[in-house]
Amino acid sequence: MQTNGTLGLIATNTVAQGDTREVGLDAMVTAGFTITRAIQSRSWPASTANLEYAAVWGTLDAVADGVQRVCDETKVRRVSTLLEPAGRIEGNPVRLAENGGVAFQGCIVLGMGFVLDVAEAQEWIAADPRNAEVLFPYLNGEDLNSRPDASASRWVIDFNDRSEKEASTYALPYHRLIEAVKPERQRLKPDGSFVLRRPLPERWWQYGEKRPAMRKAIALLPEVLVIARVSKTVMPIRVPTGQIMSEMCVVFATDDYGIQAVLSSSLHQLWAITYGSGMRNDPRYAPSDVFETFPRPELNEQLERTGRILDKERREIMLRRGLGLTKLYNLVNDPTHTDSIDSDVSRIRAIHIELDQCVLDAYGWADVVPSHGFYSFRRMKRWTVSPVARVEILDRLLEENHRRAANLPQTERSPRHLEVPSEHATLFD
Repeated sequence: MQTNGTLGLIATNTVAQGDTREVGLDAMVTAGFTITRAIQSRSWPASTANLEYAAVWGTLDAVADGVQRVCDETKVRRVSTLLEPAGRIEGNPVRLAENGGVAFQGCIVLGMGFVLDVAEAQEWIAADPRNAEVLFPYLNGEDLNSRPDASASRWVIDFNDRSEKEASTYALPYHRLIEAVKPERQRLKPDGSFVLRRPLPERWWQYGEKRPAMRKAIALLPEVLVIARVSKTVMPIRVPTGQIMSEMCVVFATDDYGIQAVLSSSLHQLWAITYGSGMRNDPRYAPSDVFETFPRPELNEQLERTGRILDKERREIMLRRGLGLTKLYNLVNDPTHTDSIDSDVSRIRAIHIELDQCVLDAYGWADVVPSHGFYSFRRMKRWTVSPVARVEILDRLLEENHRRAANLPQTERSPRHLEVPSEHATLFD
């Protein structure tokens, strides 16, 4: 094994995200590799490939602390395995038991035959009112972020745990699934085995993932907070229950306005962008990597009040102007869209300044000066806290995550570190 010289590698930008980072770059650094230069994410130069790549250079040789590293063409003190300037706190966040059972990925329907347009669903209910027991609005991430009222644009058949005999008593929905879902679920390979894993072929009238834990957690709530799994906005919104949330939604089993304030803050947004993964340049919100590791502050009346203000005033603006979350926050994040030309956008920015300060105060971090403005982070310009504040906030959140994890009994820990089996050689063996 060479202990000097340099190594360069190129990969998709997921090399610095989530589990891929942990079994790759994290393992390399643990083995003594020092990253000396990095490109976190750039578009592949050839028009024939629509992908984002990352590049990493480094060495196993000793690198003096005073030697500057380069991160996206900027000189920095150190480069982290996230391929961005490293803060003072090292390591990965740990899942916290206090956050368990709150955030869920929505249902995986697994079959477009389940999905109906609104008119057809209403026709079926008119034909047999019992069909209302198995037909529901079907909310996906696009609807959540694009429609001013965050309502579902389609409906879906949901037999949940019903047996096939029970499902067959709902004639129109059942026969639709026989025609449009059953053949796909029961496709065979050349050797005669099912293409899909069991029990999906045998239980073809049910969803691929019904999410029973989520259903139980939200059963008594009139509303919940939901965030699109893939979105530049990274912003939760309040929606009514009594509908099916798709797998492209993350559902928080709470209707608390204080939690809405925390999850709408720049602190949570920065955490989600940093420790989630990405689809091209859009952040991907993974409940296990983002919410379950996020050290939430204690709730208080100020957070509850600010959460209500954000929800009420933003909803009014969106409905009045016909703007979905994405279009509204595109305006908020647009430096050419000044406060003087749009009082609504100015008001949303002002609410987020107040909201961020309330969240900082709830942590006891009133000494952090957020200095809101237009700053670029992960290749997107946002109305957010300054780079200096961002680094400090992420350091403190990670430090707080580690502090809470350290206070838990070992049996209650669920670390995000993935072990590389010892029988597999590493890059440096």
